[in-house]
Amino acid sequence: MRVLIAAGGTAGHINPALAIADKVINVLPESKVLFVGRPDGMEAKLVKKAGYDFHGIKMAGIQRSMSLGSIRKNVKAAYYYAAAFPHVKKLINEFKPDICLGTGGYVCGAVLREAARMGVKTATHESNSYPGLTTKLLSKTADMVFLFSEDCLKHLKHTENCVITGNPLRNNIPIEEKEAARKRLGLPPGFTILSLGGSLGANKINEAAAELMAWEQQKGSINHIHSYGGNGKDTFGGLLEKNNVDKNSERLILKEYIDNMYTCMCAADLIISRAGSMTLTEIMAIGRPSILIPYPNATENHQYYNAKTLQDADAAVLREDKSLDGKWLTAQVEKLYHDDKRLTEMGVNARKLAKTDAADVILSKLIDLAG
Repeated sequence: MRVLIAAGGTAGHINPALAIADKVINVLPESKVLFVGRPDGMEAKLVKKAGYDFHGIKMAGIQRSMSLGSIRKNVKAAYYYAAAFPHVKKLINEFKPDICLGTGGYVCGAVLREAARMGVKTATHESNSYPGLTTKLLSKTADMVFLFSEDCLKHLKHTENCVITGNPLRNNIPIEEKEAARKRLGLPPGFTILSLGGSLGANKINEAAAELMAWEQQKGSINHIHSYGGNGKDTFGGLLEKNNVDKNSERLILKEYIDNMYTCMCAADLIISRAGSMTLTEIMAIGRPSILIPYPNATENHQYYNAKTLQDADAAVLREDKSLDGKWLTAQVEKLYHDDKRLTEMGVNARKLAKTDAADVILSKLIDLAG
């Protein structure tokens, strides 16, 4: 099977595409997979690192403001979009795909629209609970639309070709017992919290987490793993001092970036996080209760809708970034800390939302489409 995959922009678009590509090659090793994306985008680096062929096409995003600078950028974006079609046509004629799959990013619209016009079967995958503009447009013409959750259906006019698959993960998560994971991390036994705000960090989460740690150290017997991110590298130490937190406590693990995330998630009784689609996919797969603070500047506020999917299933507590502070977070954690039954139920509900066979289902559907 020959598969052309258009993906780009964010890891939430690229990682599902790589997971699907991995599944294609594992099940059908004679298959050929070619990725298309922006030559200067994150996708170029991640796809090549994963060992797949990559073809770059210039694209630019649409600016939503009406400033003079934004208008100029939109003119440039429109030019790139129009210029992409003959480029894509040539690529499709040369590669001769059996199927064309898009997982998000500016390049998807041009690639899948041209593929459909040329008679190639097309499918698209939406990794968030609120579908992006590309998914909304492609849902009219794509032969199949794979969705993260049923909540996506509420925001699409064309749902006849939609299939709820969840988000595919590249690797099966090695799920460990909590105590084994804590021992691996060098933490003593006890209730454990994991908090993070993304690779760059989040000022509001860092501030609230430092205040929470002060309560934890007064309480005793609570472990805390926290990623303060690149933006917190120069400021988080000051927040700890302000709240009289002993940063050398054996119950604290403080990192700029967590590179053993699955172990940390397995060690946690409660996770405090942003609401990116892939992070939530991992939280659901491991089955952990969470407090979710959506990134407020995410496109179309999609992280809020991601978090709401878990909140509506009683798997998470949702708090908007503008309303987050240390006092609220400490009170919420204290309430959950003293309610084992609620924590257990939230974890079970999160696990129920997980779709661990997402890549298998998607591949099966792609094979059917390709004939």
